[in-house]
Amino acid sequence: MVPKCAAEFTGTFLLVFTVGCNVLGRTVVWAGVSIAFVLMVCIYAFGGISGGNFNPAVSVSLGITKNMGGPGMEWPLVGIYVVVQIVAGITAGMCYLALFGYSFNLGPQKGFSGLEAGLCEMIYTFMLCFVVLNVACSKKHAGNNQFYGIAIGFVVIAGAYGAGAVSGGCFNPAVAFGIDVSSAMRGFGWCFAYTAFEFIGAALAAVLFSVVRPGDFDRGDEESMVPRLASEFIGTFMLVLTVGLNVLGKSPAGAFSIAASLTSMIYAVGDISGAHFNPAVTVAVLCSKLDPKLTFQDAGCYILTQLAAGVTAGLTYMLIHGGGSFPLGPGHGFEWAQVGIAETVFTFILCLVVLAVAVSEKTKSDQMFGLCIGACVTVGGFAAGNISGGALNPAVSLGIVSAYGADFYKALIYTVFEILGGAAAAGVLMVTHGDVEGAEKKSDAETA
Repeated sequence: MVPKCAAEFTGTFLLVFTVGCNVLGRTVVWAGVSIAFVLMVCIYAFGGISGGNFNPAVSVSLGITKNMGGPGMEWPLVGIYVVVQIVAGITAGMCYLALFGYSFNLGPQKGFSGLEAGLCEMIYTFMLCFVVLNVACSKKHAGNNQFYGIAIGFVVIAGAYGAGAVSGGCFNPAVAFGIDVSSAMRGFGWCFAYTAFEFIGAALAAVLFSVVRPGDFDRGDEESMVPRLASEFIGTFMLVLTVGLNVLGKSPAGAFSIAASLTSMIYAVGDISGAHFNPAVTVAVLCSKLDPKLTFQDAGCYILTQLAAGVTAGLTYMLIHGGGSFPLGPGHGFEWAQVGIAETVFTFILCLVVLAVAVSEKTKSDQMFGLCIGACVTVGGFAAGNISGGALNPAVSLGIVSAYGADFYKALIYTVFEILGGAAAAGVLMVTHGDVEGAEKKSDAETA
């Protein structure tokens, strides 16, 4: 028990201390990455010792999952971990207070209410716990992958830049207590509200984990449509929500944050639904004929689910920002022809990489697929962002116009370009990978 508690204390301390140093040191652009990466490296360093929770919400989520009959932790151990993590967070808060000589308050950012901040804390704590459960605890992935630390750490990048502008981006009661206690002389109390919302997110993660992986609870099979469609809805929702929050929050690293959300969710549920989260990707996979499990009917269900998730996410970020939204369309000084080229080309890149690293037996990667696909959003988001906004996804396009409440025809135009990009990717892959696979079969036949 001592090694486990020491690991949890050390990892949580380093996480909260890094949070404080970034905020007080005014690291505007790279703060989210710095915090995410300290979590990632500590997970790799201590995950084999304590499980690398470093977050009471994660521990509680594991306790709830165990109580539901799935993989997780017994409640006595959860209780010990939570106490150790909270103490570590408060200790780290007092240490960065001593280092800088001053601290900062916990609470909703200027212009936002407690409910709006609480929604952000709940949703991204849910995402964090959901990814942990899927990549580090599920029967399919526990101890069988090397991407778990990246997947979990990248959730912080996803949430820090979008939701951080609303709530500050804790997603962790130990962080909330560390910040609140260290600034108690300037006001105290928000840590309790934040913790309540974070625990709700943790419970929701446990419930939806049981929905997408019924086999872990001896209740069904992930091959059925309910787990697959639930995975597509959750992943698409988190992707589009992260898009909206980054744009409305004027994030300095929007494309990277959005890419990180995609990376994390692909790693979490990629083995269940394929983690398309994008009608253009679904069309590309269907056209390539590389996934025999994806029928025309299934593809239709995927697309409807993705579009519904996009609309739901658009309305959610509008609610969080008090009715705020933004239009879809050409950037300043650009025309529709340029938008068409940008959306087609960069959706093509995204779909081609999906087919190559996650679907084709010839070049698929069991470890790097999520990072490669997410990187395509970083590529397209920065390269096409000023031209078209870099949607690259009909679910994103529809989510944006649904929140804006006008110009629905623009989503249709974007969708046409994005579907063209997906279909073109399938065509190119069939030429490049199809020839190689055919040549190998011929060679094997001749050898036999």
